Amino acid sequence: MNKFFYFFLLLFFLNTNINAKENIMILKLKDGNVEIELFHEQAPNHVERIKKLASEGKYDNVVFHRVIEGFMAQTGDVQFGNVSSENFNLERAGMGGSELPNLNSEFSSLPHLRGTLSMARSADPNSANSQFFICFDNAPHLDRNYTVFGKVISGMEFVDKIKLGEGPNGSVTDPDKIISFKLK
Repeated sequence: MNKFFYFFLLLFFLNTNINAKENIMILKLKDGNVEIELFHEQAPNHVERIKKLASEGKYDNVVFHRVIEGFMAQTGDVQFGNVSSENFNLERAGMGGSELPNLNSEFSSLPHLRGTLSMARSADPNSANSQFFICFDNAPHLDRNYTVFGKVISGMEFVDKIKLGEGPNGSVTDPDKIISFKLK
């Protein structure tokens, strides 16, 4: 009986470690790597979307088109924001998404704290597709209104170095980009 118990305990810990690695991603920026933990339990559909697009290389070379000091850095427009695509158009970056259907909201009680990753959307709560943002600071006014799907667990100092935008909308000229976004 004792061996049986230890065997299942060992399987549990091995499975937990494997599942944990499946929800860790590396966002490579010009200044260094950012390690991100994904919240699959709280936002399963959004996490699967991010993982799918990342595994297909869709986020590689996508610009941070909207960056507001003390608030957030927005990226993920795989349609118009990829500098290596023939569809790249900085003036339209922020208006596109993937070819996949929009996602229904998965709002939760998770707060928008410094380092939170959350899905961008239009006024329609069920319009998130590929764009997301990383909070530079706490943003409680976003809580329960945007889907939180992850958090930075290391490398936030590299997020802080993303080129800032100008004006109230944070539009960025000559923006920084995601070099790559992959599962760890």
